[in-house]
Amino acid sequence: MNDTIAAIATPYGSGGIGVIRISGPKAFDLASKIFSKTKIQPEGYKNLESHRVDHGYIFDAKNKDIIDEVLLIPMKGPRSYTAEDVVEIQAHSGTVVLRTILNEILSHGARLSEPGEFTKRAFLNQRIDLTQAEAVADIITAKSASALKIAASQNLGALRNQIRELREKLIHFLSLLEVTIDFPDDVDPFEPSQKEKDMIDHVLEKCREFIKQHDDACFLKEGIRITICGAPNVGKSSLMNRLLEKDRSIVTAVPGTTRDPIEEGLNIDGIPFVIIDTAGIHQTDDLVEIIGIEKAKDHITASDLVLYMKEPGSVFSDKEFEKVVPLGKKVIFVINKIDLQEGNLPELSEKYQHIPRVEISALLNNGVKELKQKLVNFCIADLDMGNSTIIPNLRHKKALEQTVESLTAVKAGLTQALEEEMMAIDIKNSIDSLGTITGETASLDILDSIFNNFCIGK
Repeated sequence: MNDTIAAIATPYGSGGIGVIRISGPKAFDLASKIFSKTKIQPEGYKNLESHRVDHGYIFDAKNKDIIDEVLLIPMKGPRSYTAEDVVEIQAHSGTVVLRTILNEILSHGARLSEPGEFTKRAFLNQRIDLTQAEAVADIITAKSASALKIAASQNLGALRNQIRELREKLIHFLSLLEVTIDFPDDVDPFEPSQKEKDMIDHVLEKCREFIKQHDDACFLKEGIRITICGAPNVGKSSLMNRLLEKDRSIVTAVPGTTRDPIEEGLNIDGIPFVIIDTAGIHQTDDLVEIIGIEKAKDHITASDLVLYMKEPGSVFSDKEFEKVVPLGKKVIFVINKIDLQEGNLPELSEKYQHIPRVEISALLNNGVKELKQKLVNFCIADLDMGNSTIIPNLRHKKALEQTVESLTAVKAGLTQALEEEMMAIDIKNSIDSLGTITGETASLDILDSIFNNFCIGK
């Protein structure tokens, strides 16, 4: 934390602007050694005024050559991203020029930052909590408008505020227990009021609500995985191309054209999906086709939703269906080629009448719009997309599950007259579990795991 760190904060490549960030106690001093407002003398510019944009030049201090024309923004801590002294240099974006400026900064005593170290310093300096730090990464990797909205809300502290409120309630309850434990001769035995019992119920209910929101919304980070499956030449690749509105899969009249699964991202009404086109499933002695079919089955098992395709003139068979689709998997029954009218349309058996059915012509693009809407409705029917405290982070979910486990024991203790010491242990465990979400009780291993997944410069 006493070092001054520096890194390129924008992606490598050519562009209009590239940003180099410096943070630490020597940030202003280092910047002044290489920056000048004039082209003539690389003496540096000592009078850096916080939160003021200065136009000037970065010099190679050794050779006195100008490296680039830049804008320089000094920010005195704690009014900065890391809450330390920070200087950001906006240069022309190019790998060589940015690396040259960075090397010049490093030669004057800064060190290259570790992955996520700028955000880690913001956390350690208490400018943000751990939920906000993780939200920074989620904002960067957001794959949809919905994911961005939730991440932005967490970055502003929406989740932190709710978690801290729950912790404060539990801390108050723990204080009542500890008075009884520490001063048994001076106070009456612990007898929680109905208000305090209701408080435990409230915290439990909120934690369970968060867990359910995670289960319903975890797809927002990676996308809902949808596998298209069916017999060869049923139109799986044509459907994928229609959904993507581009020719991603090869389409021919020859059965078995698709061998390896083809995967592509798709955004429908702000909801992220991952569509997988698979090999046609059928009996074959061809070794390559057998491998492709096995891969298709693996993707079906791992998917969140299956589009099971048939065509006119074919028959829906329970036995055939159950060989392909695992029990309990979400399915939409898609009948393709309805424009051909070659035979009767297949009907679901009585056992599977609950499966949604959509009739389409991928060739003519008929029914595809309705299928897209069905995908959205079917996948997020129970999800409150307006809820700003949805928890898409698995680490948070596990901490909440630990909290629920401990509080369930506390609730049982209240009805069974459990000893105060035992209830105090469970309450402390609940408080610590919630604290790992915001970072107040997170271990160094958790912090390293989170920030090591950040890019250098963030």
